[in-house]
Amino acid sequence: MQNFRIAVIGLGYVGLPLAIEFGKKYKVLGYDINHQRVDELQNGVDHTLEADLDGMLEATSLRKLNPESGLAFSSNEADLKNYDFFIVTVPTPINNFNMPDLTPLIKASEMLGRVVKKGDIVIYESTTYPGCTEEDCVPVIEMRSGLIFNQDFFAGYSPERINPGDKVNTLTKIKKVTSGSTPEIADIVDSLYASIITAGTHKAPSIKVAEASKIIENAQRDVNISFVNELALIFDKVGIDTNDVLEAAGTKWNFLKYRPGLVGGHCISVDPYYLASKAESLGYVPQVILSGRHVNNSIAPFIANKVLKLMIQKGQTIKGANVLILGITFKENCPDIRNTKVVDIYNEMCEFGSNVDIYDPWAIADEVMHEYGVGILTKLDENKQYDAILLAVAHDEFKTFDFEKHHAAGAVIFDAKAIVDRRWVDGRL
Repeated sequence: MQNFRIAVIGLGYVGLPLAIEFGKKYKVLGYDINHQRVDELQNGVDHTLEADLDGMLEATSLRKLNPESGLAFSSNEADLKNYDFFIVTVPTPINNFNMPDLTPLIKASEMLGRVVKKGDIVIYESTTYPGCTEEDCVPVIEMRSGLIFNQDFFAGYSPERINPGDKVNTLTKIKKVTSGSTPEIADIVDSLYASIITAGTHKAPSIKVAEASKIIENAQRDVNISFVNELALIFDKVGIDTNDVLEAAGTKWNFLKYRPGLVGGHCISVDPYYLASKAESLGYVPQVILSGRHVNNSIAPFIANKVLKLMIQKGQTIKGANVLILGITFKENCPDIRNTKVVDIYNEMCEFGSNVDIYDPWAIADEVMHEYGVGILTKLDENKQYDAILLAVAHDEFKTFDFEKHHAAGAVIFDAKAIVDRRWVDGRL
């Protein structure tokens, strides 16, 4: 066990915590093609706020004491040749047509094909459809390396289960699914992860089963949320509060207490498309999965138009109105802006001619501008008068926002998270 030399490819929300935990026990290289990211980590900084900085210091200190142990960071591909386990944690996005974009996975596989050697094991953690590892990634490594799969090198798959912003259910406390390309490799992969995961591991019978298990975790959640989002659309027309209905129904022991809301992020709003794409390639067009995606994608424009209607009912002029959106990250109390649907609300309201400000104390302004071309406030002007205020993300900082003052001044208050005192709310999802 002590001889494992591990390279983690990709140092984002998934790769960095993994590299830190392994770095406490083994010789580990955290590799990323982003030089700025590597420099940041070498200076003990993590803008994702996912890293256990004390743990990172512990792991990097071990490397300084002994070059054959501990954690180091690099963006130099040549450094990878000194390792024999490669764990791939690169993104798996979708394109503008909601189709899987395997570019990061393929590029990572091409790179590994240049450094992998006989006896090495490549483990993928990136969420994808069943079959991707063995049918799409491994052939790239074979072609680039000239090595033969399951003879010269081997593969495994262990899906990530990181929950951004969650400081309770962290990496080591979540049971880990593992798998390998042969029974012997499956045992090795499982023992590797079992050495750091205190919650234990589950060894799947094949790589495809492990891939499928991950993809349905997020697809199931997406479908469940789409159901309550559809209820919100229906009950809005009925004229009753969806959350009141859910609280009443939730008094039964077996009722699933999902809440309506925006569905963004790198997982739930993306992974169902990977499963749907695989199904369609096999001649089956999924109904429930794609229907759920359609409903969840409709919530942002629904919220925007609901706020506009409430403004009109108050006699406000939409064009030139000052609107404040509170929050742009895809979930509360974390800086992650990937696939946030708040941008869709912003764009919809801007199209009607409103002057829209976004304030989020967690988001990094430069990242928001780079990703979406949208500027956000770095400080909130408490004295500015707004015609409408929309709470989009339930950051703790917004729980003390003075909605009462703005409501008394005539502003429309819309609560998309159902956390604001009802006395100051004109509408909520």
